[in-house]
Amino acid sequence: MARLPSITSKDQVAPKDHAIVDGIVQSRGALQGPFTMFLHCPELGGRLAHLGAFVRFEGSLDMRVRVLAAMTVARELDAVYVWGAQTGGARRLGVPETTITAIREQHSRGISPEDAQIVDFTRELIRKHRVGDATFKALRTRLGDDGFIQLTGAIGYYSMLSMTVNACELEAAPGAEVLQ
Repeated sequence: MARLPSITSKDQVAPKDHAIVDGIVQSRGALQGPFTMFLHCPELGGRLAHLGAFVRFEGSLDMRVRVLAAMTVARELDAVYVWGAQTGGARRLGVPETTITAIREQHSRGISPEDAQIVDFTRELIRKHRVGDATFKALRTRLGDDGFIQLTGAIGYYSMLSMTVNACELEAAPGAEVLQ
């Protein structure tokens, strides 16, 4: 059970913050997941929803790259809710079960070189807080400067979500894959 009560209705926030809740619902279809926690600070929740809309839906970064980074962040930070939210999307994008299993088990065996590059970059950044020159150059060549920054920003965004759901002990959504 989450440490804070879930905010699932705009009636749970001050009237001045109703527009923030409406915007989140409009962009995501419902109040769920980390946003039920972020709305304890509506201004932060609204700003993160705006950032998340870019990271998740509007940026030019390939969706497969985004979901691989998000799953890797979730696994590295043991974020149960984020893991469950991302694995379904990964499967819909055709990410092989062997890749999902490798990320869950924290190795890169059996992952295509293109996918392993994203997973390994994400792990290196999270574990070492930096990336080596070779890693940087390879991803910059592949993604360009804009894509490299979008990927790095996505890792930061999913890290924030992961830390929040962990601090609040938010469990996986009903029916979502549970990270063990």
